[in-house]
Amino acid sequence: MGPVATVAFLARVQALTPATCDEDHIRVIADINAQVPNRHTQPRAAAEELGRMAAALGVAGAQVLAMPCNTAHAHADAIRAAGLPFIDMIAATADAAAAAGAKAVGILATPGGEALYRSALAARGLKPVGLDEAGRAAFMAAVFAVKAGDAGAGQRAAMRGLAEQLVAAGADHLIAGCTEVPLLLDAGEAPVPLTDSAEVLAAACVAACR
Repeated sequence: MGPVATVAFLARVQALTPATCDEDHIRVIADINAQVPNRHTQPRAAAEELGRMAAALGVAGAQVLAMPCNTAHAHADAIRAAGLPFIDMIAATADAAAAAGAKAVGILATPGGEALYRSALAARGLKPVGLDEAGRAAFMAAVFAVKAGDAGAGQRAAMRGLAEQLVAAGADHLIAGCTEVPLLLDAGEAPVPLTDSAEVLAAACVAACR
């Protein structure tokens, strides 16, 4: 639901599409709705609004749905109720980490996103590694800074520090399980291999539509 992260996601879809002219690109119908009720504090209202958005996208012509917000995948059932195929970002990212040979996966995500990834990783025989309470608070502060327009050096250093904490706790792989994370931490800057959920979802969208 973060507009900055969503615009970055759309750029990834475009960049990952093999195209030599405009007509080679896939059609995208985007509802960048920052007015969705807070999915942390108003989960029922958020689910209802996401369901309405999914149905409206179908009416607008969408044939497959994707949501570049990890936390809101807690409401995936409300989106699937619209009757269209839905690309599960959590499952696809956990699959990608497993395929990359991960054993212990550090999760950079909101508390809600972390819970979803813990379940998905455990189901694939991978060990989830999470931040401690102080780390979770620092993570949320960095995410909200991005939403407020600050993706500067200080926030980038903070995110890299959190990644290093996860590695120190035993992670041999990282998941960017919040779409604001790649705005602060590039895969090349991570201390261990990093699977970016936004990149995974963008690639899955291109594959589904081509």
